[in-house]
Amino acid sequence: MKVVPRKHKLSSFLYKGWKFFCIKKSNIKEVDILSTRIVIKIGSSSLTGVEGGLNREAIAYFAREISLLRAKGHEVLLVTSGAVAAGFREIGYPFRPKLLHEKQAAAAVGQALLMQAYEQAFKNFDLVIAQVLLTRSDFLSRKRMNNAGMTVEELLRQQVIPIFNENDTVSIDELKFGDNDMLSALVANLVKAQHLIIITDTDGVYTADPRKHPNAVRFERIKEITEEVYALAGGSGSAVGTGGMRSKIEAAKVATRGGVPVYVGRVSENGDLDAAVAGHGPGTYFDTHLSSLPMKKQWLGFMSTPLGSVHVDQGAEEALVHGGHSLLPVGVRRVEGSFHAGDVVEVLGPENKVLGRGIVNYDDEQLRIVQGLPSGEVVGKIGPIHRLEVIHRDEWITLCM
Repeated sequence: MKVVPRKHKLSSFLYKGWKFFCIKKSNIKEVDILSTRIVIKIGSSSLTGVEGGLNREAIAYFAREISLLRAKGHEVLLVTSGAVAAGFREIGYPFRPKLLHEKQAAAAVGQALLMQAYEQAFKNFDLVIAQVLLTRSDFLSRKRMNNAGMTVEELLRQQVIPIFNENDTVSIDELKFGDNDMLSALVANLVKAQHLIIITDTDGVYTADPRKHPNAVRFERIKEITEEVYALAGGSGSAVGTGGMRSKIEAAKVATRGGVPVYVGRVSENGDLDAAVAGHGPGTYFDTHLSSLPMKKQWLGFMSTPLGSVHVDQGAEEALVHGGHSLLPVGVRRVEGSFHAGDVVEVLGPENKVLGRGIVNYDDEQLRIVQGLPSGEVVGKIGPIHRLEVIHRDEWITLCM
């Protein structure tokens, strides 16, 4: 992308031993359309001090790094944590609160401080930001998810940087987005990003906790997220954050399943963010060979709430997971839960492994009657039905890959 700089002023600041020069009040005319779409997630530990409160030098550093990505022609969306960590000292709590209503009160104060700090930092580069607050319930509703997607697309079209955070003040989910790691994966899938960059205070995934095991080796790339990879993850990495490496691996699994490659690592020095995007950052890359998912499949796989479960035999597992076929009654072995036609159910294989989710075409009582029956006998048992398939392949998503 070509840029035409006009008159500007320079200011400088120090962050972790580096001196940076900021372009202040610069006017940049963008000639080409931004193309590469990047979601960047910054955790609480990267934005706040050890004992809480905002680190404004860190925020200024990230604003500068992001502005350089914008100048290179990238679209950038930011997912931020830090509202509770920014607010609990300001509100008068000596430590990060543990009770839900205290967290919500701290978030109410901290969110305003956080956005004010971002607005001031990005203003130095003539970049406009927008606040987007979400809860899990927003993702449970396909209509609300579609509306959010349309709003974000318009913000990007206007070259505004959307800044996402969980709406902690009204969340009734005990703030369990995992320091917003999962939120960043859902946003990346929603906007069909080309990269998800999860910034943390460690430089990637190791064979063991490097704080306890000096000989631990960092994974440069992870091609498949297995149970062994999960076993490497520990708990929360800091006193001001709620997410640990496991929540980042879970987010990477969701994002890569949606066709978005993921980087997890430290970004704290000059050029680290650009290096992370370019593929040689000081962290771990999670690869994907999949294409981006349609919004309906995203909702079905990662945002819907299953109301029951259907256990299937080996033949049905093969047909669903590898054959691209629908699930028929003959392949069903057991039904659990109470649900109606049109609800979402989880499908498990013979070894109780979750295979995926789908929209079921039977009530649970109907399915119990016809489970295991050949297709030709189904109507004789329960009468005329809208669709013979238990789950049609168009309303199914595989999750075990």
